[in-house]
Amino acid sequence: MSADIPVLAPADGAAPAQGKSKRKLLIIIAAATLAVIVAAAAAFWLHSGSKGGAPEKKAVVVAPPVYLALDPPFVVNFDSEQTSRFLQITVQLMSRDPATIELLKANDPVVRNNLLLLFGNQKYSELSTRAGKEALRGQALASAREVIGAAGGHPEKLEAVYFTTFVMQ
Repeated sequence: MSADIPVLAPADGAAPAQGKSKRKLLIIIAAATLAVIVAAAAAFWLHSGSKGGAPEKKAVVVAPPVYLALDPPFVVNFDSEQTSRFLQITVQLMSRDPATIELLKANDPVVRNNLLLLFGNQKYSELSTRAGKEALRGQALASAREVIGAAGGHPEKLEAVYFTTFVMQ
């Protein structure tokens, strides 16, 4: 004999048809739900590409750099062991903000004074290395930014200080 489970037949014969119709109804509901979800996702994806949803990438317009040459060149003397040394530096300031450049022009005497004091307080042995020159550039940038801040400007808009000549004797 087989170990099959006996299936009892309903008295009126309607139960097997009702089970199949429930199964069909569940499949139809699941398919309809899936279709609605897919349609909603497609609509969101298409809509987000044009107006809302994911942000669109916008091109950032960067203004061209504006340079301000501090003329005449800076000439300072400083001590190096037993001899007196001279340092000549030509400096240019760079910003992309014309208002910052105008503010620096208006405060040129203060900028020059602070840079002269900074340059004259250097050691020959430190300025002989690239790292020493880069450190001096960073200090010069901080010095010029202090002047901008004190004059009511935006110090962060001064981006760089460049030494276009650097002569030590």
